[in-house]
Amino acid sequence: MGEKIKVLMVDDEAQFRKTTEKILSKKGFETILAADGEEALEKLAQQPDVVILDIKMPGMDGHAVLRKIGEIRPGTPVIMLTGHGALPSAREALEQGAFDYLAKPCDADLLSLKIREAFQHKTRLPRGEEKRVIGVMVPLQEYTVVRGDKTIAEAVKALRDSFASQAVTPRIMETGHRSILINDVAGDIIGVLAIIDLVEWIMPRYLSAPKPSTADSIQYSPLFWSGMFTQAVKELSAVRIEDVMSPAPITIEGTASLMEAAYLMVTHKARRLLVTLSGKPAGVIREQDLFFEIEKIFRS
Repeated sequence: MGEKIKVLMVDDEAQFRKTTEKILSKKGFETILAADGEEALEKLAQQPDVVILDIKMPGMDGHAVLRKIGEIRPGTPVIMLTGHGALPSAREALEQGAFDYLAKPCDADLLSLKIREAFQHKTRLPRGEEKRVIGVMVPLQEYTVVRGDKTIAEAVKALRDSFASQAVTPRIMETGHRSILINDVAGDIIGVLAIIDLVEWIMPRYLSAPKPSTADSIQYSPLFWSGMFTQAVKELSAVRIEDVMSPAPITIEGTASLMEAAYLMVTHKARRLLVTLSGKPAGVIREQDLFFEIEKIFRS
């Protein structure tokens, strides 16, 4: 996917900077940190592609830094971070030339999306032109991919690891992707494993099989259900992923429009699509990525 996007994160809270650097690094960004406005202006010499700038900081506040960035490196997209009680200040920043703003606490997926969106506008996308799928997708390197011949126990660990960065600070959140892509020995994507696949697999087959009407009272008794979940999960542990996974997501070309992605999701009842560029997997677009676009349009 080319060189990493370089992000300058400006915030006076040390823990937030450290946490954000870790999360953005995991999502494939190169991160530069600055503790205040003066340090941020010095680090503009490192030529960041996008700046994430807190509005409320001691000394030089975000508005002052934004103006200086416009003088020193015009055209650099700046995303402002603001508390819920400071939305007028954020809107003022938009009038001053900020690319966009995010309210804290900030979802990590949304932050990642905004960074890529800002970078795309800076490098390729004329202002006012509607984004394509590639501008909204989660890049493949950010999505967990596991071989289909591995066990479900290994898949569960990989899926759990996608949630690793969540809840480390009240100002940034991460919820994981709720699914992993499955490939074969050749590296081709052959399926997807979502949480619902695991839940459906542990359902005993006889629960959905035809049965005498008298069996209903037994089925729903406390004794009938006792210990069933734990036993089913233990039996699932050694099963191969390829025996549990769903088929590979429907594909869509990265240059396709967002309405085409929405149409495919609705008509196929799909929560995610596999994005390709020149026939090769490049990322995943999920229903929440379209939601973030809907939310942005409402605010525009």
